[in-house]
Amino acid sequence: MNIILLGPPGAGKGTQAGHLVETRDMIQLSTGDMLREAKASGSEMGQVVAKVMDSGGLVTDEIVIGLIREKLQGEKKGGFIFDGFPRTLAQADALAALLQEQGETLDAVIELQVDDEVLVGRIVGRAEEARAAGKPVRADDNEESLRFRLMEYYKKTAPLIGYYHAKGNLSSVDGLGAIDEVQTAIAAILD
Repeated sequence: MNIILLGPPGAGKGTQAGHLVETRDMIQLSTGDMLREAKASGSEMGQVVAKVMDSGGLVTDEIVIGLIREKLQGEKKGGFIFDGFPRTLAQADALAALLQEQGETLDAVIELQVDDEVLVGRIVGRAEEARAAGKPVRADDNEESLRFRLMEYYKKTAPLIGYYHAKGNLSSVDGLGAIDEVQTAIAAILD
């Protein structure tokens, strides 16, 4: 089973993907993790990624699709969770073509719906608690940065909601529920 988790930054995609990895033996394909892994690998693709990332540039869709292709050709386990990809309509089309080329299907697109104000309050509060406890905090977990990331999400990624709705793949869950409630809602979609 191959799925996409959609939702704004901080909606809980990583938490839910982690649960699916544990309970359904799925493989989480996080774009950020794949890029860091490729950069560290020293492979030919890794050297390309390192050059782009070190120069502060944006990694092209072709590079990301290349990394995903490598993963799809490896071990499949319980299927793949696409986390952080696709982010644009062009990437969605590229992923559809890649899945078809690999003989794979996209079984579900799950949107974690959140209220922006509640989300901002939650993340900023979590960051303040972590700082108070002396724990590491993402540099961009502050209100200004988070609002910018949300704006980028709505400009570039929100059109995917309509795209996948039109294809009949989209299901939505309340991303602000308790973690176990969200897990139950996702399980209901996948079962």
